[in-house]
Amino acid sequence: MVKNRFKLVSVAVIAALSLAGCSSTDSSSSSESSSTAASAASITIEDNHGTQEIPQPIEAVAATDNRSFELLDRWGIDLVAAPIALVPFTVTNYKENADIADIGTHNEPNLEALTAAQPDLIINGQRFAQYYDGIAALNPDATLVELDPRDGQSLDQELIRQAETLGTIFGEEEDAAQLVDDFNTALERAKTAYAAISDKKVMAVNVSGGNIGYIAPSVGRTFGPLFDLVGLTPALEVDSASGDHEGDDINVEAIAAANPDLILVMDRDGGTSTRNEADYVPAEEIISKNEALANVTAITAGDVYYAPADTYTNENIITYTEILNGMADLFEKAAQQ
Repeated sequence: MVKNRFKLVSVAVIAALSLAGCSSTDSSSSSESSSTAASAASITIEDNHGTQEIPQPIEAVAATDNRSFELLDRWGIDLVAAPIALVPFTVTNYKENADIADIGTHNEPNLEALTAAQPDLIINGQRFAQYYDGIAALNPDATLVELDPRDGQSLDQELIRQAETLGTIFGEEEDAAQLVDDFNTALERAKTAYAAISDKKVMAVNVSGGNIGYIAPSVGRTFGPLFDLVGLTPALEVDSASGDHEGDDINVEAIAAANPDLILVMDRDGGTSTRNEADYVPAEEIISKNEALANVTAITAGDVYYAPADTYTNENIITYTEILNGMADLFEKAAQQ
């Protein structure tokens, strides 16, 4: 079961249908009551694939989209299936729950295990988006919802769309609205803080396997879109930049030569199972001990921001709110130096 209140909705709907069916004195009134009850028995939303009708009550939810886990957990939604290895380590209610069927990873998915869990609603996306058709074919009786940020759309509006739509599905519109307000406030705060130091140039990097990769403005992972949203001035721009999950392979000397005033860092390994391995080294240690970066302005001034450790496997509106507030703290500090 998902939530007790969904059971209550079910009872109310059944009662409404029964009353409508029993009345024979006023066919017009009966028809109107039946119509009202029927509409209450489902929720209509728009996702990446069009209009989706979600029958109520929702009895069994499965999720594959990394961006959804923290939101669903926040709202007390039980899951019947998920790719456990991809659940952020901070979402312990799912990460450590043996009752949730493990459907593997996007590299080795077990879609049959997802089907065996008999979900009536599947929140699909991100790493599992490539399996949409297969999931739909194997689960014909389930409603499949996908809210990945769409190409050509602004990231801020796509994050808001996901939070609001999931809020509608699970009756958490009020909390979703608060999350949106918090995000918009953080975005405006970061924009205002950077405007006061707009002459300072920014570099974003990704640490993976002990290597430092370049995160390109606009297209790079996580931080890329924030260059546009916040109005950051890049310290370095290269041709053929990508959104590669490990960052673009640019030697650290080139990064140092760009001499950024501010550095934004995502620890890719910190958000995966690699963080539990004996040879894992946190991004902060790798950045601070890299000799090639020792004389970079951002390093000598201490103007480096490290995204939350679970960012790589989270990246929802809550994560971005934390990141934007962290960036604002960095910019405000730099303005006082």
